[in-house]
Amino acid sequence: MAQTILVVDDEIRLRDMLRVYLEKEGYRVVEASNGREALIVARYEKPDLIILDLMMPELGGYDFMRTYRKEAETPVIMLTAKIEETDKVIGLELGADDYVTKPFGVSELVARVRAVLRRVNKQDAASSILRVADIVLDRAGRVVQVGGRPVDLTPSEFEILAALMASPGRAFSRLDLLERTSGDAYEGYERTIDVHIRNLRAKIEPDPGTPQYVQTVYGMGYRFATE
Repeated sequence: MAQTILVVDDEIRLRDMLRVYLEKEGYRVVEASNGREALIVARYEKPDLIILDLMMPELGGYDFMRTYRKEAETPVIMLTAKIEETDKVIGLELGADDYVTKPFGVSELVARVRAVLRRVNKQDAASSILRVADIVLDRAGRVVQVGGRPVDLTPSEFEILAALMASPGRAFSRLDLLERTSGDAYEGYERTIDVHIRNLRAKIEPDPGTPQYVQTVYGMGYRFATE
């Protein structure tokens, strides 16, 4: 599945240009024209990386970072026409992963996108243990514990739980989850995910009839509770 990049800038021509280049590189691109809109899009899309302009109407890049960093650790590359060292320092202190000054070469920015995502992916691979609530999932050892108690899952159940726990709060469609269990998404078989979810809940939920962990997102699919 293509990694998603959120491009946040009030200049539509710049957003269009970045979309063309990034999509050529195989990324999926979503957009926002200001920080306030970006918060909405980021919360829904759960992007893998954000390209964020600093100077925008309604809610600027700094304010976006102050709010969003309380919610997610998504890597951020900040864009700005400012060149003062203090602006760069502020951006980095707020959690930016890289900093590009306008005007910039698109090839350079794309290279930085690849570099940041490569670094993040290495960090993710190194951390094979997922812990959410009282569930611990070891991707390397293929082991799951609930409240310290080992739970036996089928391969499909394990992959679904790993996907949900890796992005708590994110809503996954049935097709999204089917891709993780079969490698391909076949719409005619997406309801098999409901069967896997029902069996998974029976194994990990205190009360499967009132799910505490694996929650239904009506009209969409499923998500793992954040608490």
